[in-house]
Amino acid sequence: MPYRAPVDDYTFLFDHVVGLSQVVETDRFAEATGDVTTAILTEAGKLCEDIMAPLQRPGDLHPARLENGVVRTSPGYAEGYKAIAEGGWVGIAADPEYGGMGLPMTVTTAVNEMMSAACLSLQLAPLMTQGQIEALEHHASDDIKTLYLPKLISGEWAGTMNLTEPQAGSDVGALTSKAEDNGDGTYSVTGQKIYISWGDNDFTENVCHLVLARLPGAPAGTKGISLFLVPRNIPDEAGNPGVANSLKVVSLEHKMGLHGSPTCVMQYDGATGWMVGPEGGGMAAMFTMMNNARLGVGGQGVGAAEGAYQHALGYALDRKQGKTKGETGTIVDHADVRRMLMAMKADIFAARAIALSCAVAIDMTTATGDAEWKARAAFLTPIAKAFGTEVGMDVAHQGVQIHGGMGFVEETGAAQFSRDVRVTAIYEGTNGIQAMDLVARKMMDGGEAANRLLDEIEEHAEGAKAQFPDLADAVWQASESLREATDWLNAQGDLQDRFAGAVPYLKAFARVLGGHVHLKAAVADAGGAREKLARFYIQRLLPEHVGLLAHAQAGAGDLYALSVDELAA
Repeated sequence: MPYRAPVDDYTFLFDHVVGLSQVVETDRFAEATGDVTTAILTEAGKLCEDIMAPLQRPGDLHPARLENGVVRTSPGYAEGYKAIAEGGWVGIAADPEYGGMGLPMTVTTAVNEMMSAACLSLQLAPLMTQGQIEALEHHASDDIKTLYLPKLISGEWAGTMNLTEPQAGSDVGALTSKAEDNGDGTYSVTGQKIYISWGDNDFTENVCHLVLARLPGAPAGTKGISLFLVPRNIPDEAGNPGVANSLKVVSLEHKMGLHGSPTCVMQYDGATGWMVGPEGGGMAAMFTMMNNARLGVGGQGVGAAEGAYQHALGYALDRKQGKTKGETGTIVDHADVRRMLMAMKADIFAARAIALSCAVAIDMTTATGDAEWKARAAFLTPIAKAFGTEVGMDVAHQGVQIHGGMGFVEETGAAQFSRDVRVTAIYEGTNGIQAMDLVARKMMDGGEAANRLLDEIEEHAEGAKAQFPDLADAVWQASESLREATDWLNAQGDLQDRFAGAVPYLKAFARVLGGHVHLKAAVADAGGAREKLARFYIQRLLPEHVGLLAHAQAGAGDLYALSVDELAA
């Protein structure tokens, strides 16, 4: 079953669930009308179906490799990337002043998700560049913007982000890379970075690295970190790639998945770079890129789930096994296979809607500067990232199960979805860190952002009770339970008690948001397939929130009840 871009799902969500119309009503995004967005999604869908999806398997079978210091990419990737760049898909949300389309992040999120479903390892390349574009738009000098942004937006040059070091993973403040002022506006950057996605390639003229490093005498921790733009080739006076910079790819990681995406160990030996943002402002600037990437990675999870679901559905429709009602049929007729397929489809819808709702909040922040929209975007980002990637892993796992023994055989391609998507729960901040961020930093407002969301969920449920009393009441009650748990978390003075239940709390919040968006879909499609799917989600999946919230409010005591010796016994 070839990949089919779910354009109709996006347009339905835009029109009936996530409220893209309010984005289009702003002056900033007034040109993103329904006709325009549908045309954009349709063209992107064709790219994904015809060009990117056929590259999914070759990238897995023929990984990127390091050859004489040059990264050689998988067969067809150069042509695939060229199609992405020439279609303008790298700069879809970028500033039109530098050649971007200037479309809403909501539309960008949908396009990126389709690309992830078609070929996740190739999609990661433009995603990294998009994050760098946003960071430079917000923090770079005018000279840097003028030189680099047009090249990055056009896809002629690619971008990366360099945070992690062997001794500094999630604890970014422990990094030791250093930068020294050359006295001419440039800096010499020295250090080693690991896990650099698409750290090099053989199809763009240049690769531009955003590197975190410390200046001499800088304070310890994150406050002493600055950000530097370090290109593979130093631009000449005409702005073209000139001499090679003092950096290299030391090696490529051998990974369980995403084989087509080169994950590099990068070495900088006095490489020439330019500071982005103020001295000591590196983390603030990098967080712009990371928050962009966190939503993008959540979309990667949803995209991988969509690809795995379509792959599994195709197999279930074709595979004959057993008898149903006295006749030999395909496994799609079996109750347990239906259970898995329905859960996959329902969770994909929920995770997709949450990601797009986060993107709408980002767009409204961009267009209006409103503090409440900004707080909503910040609150939804860790949920979109963590839940989207958890759904990606779970759906891919179920996809292997639906294939049965053939799912364990690599030739079917089912296992690749599971192997490829697994890293999305790890990079751009592990899902545990996303959950800790949700219950700590995102609760610094005393739960205001959370409660505003819960107010909306309950208000909509109240309005839907006349039409769907059973579904609406279930969503309303779940929201109230979540509100009680939110209040309990906010009352805990010891952050360990919050952190102990952070992961189940985040998933419970996502479950309730999922019930909310499914209820909206049911109201908009009463009697149709979306109401039927909503009933499945609300009756079978939403009740999971009860156990999750019990876990979330259990505190940290029992986590530390066993000593280290007892854990090892």
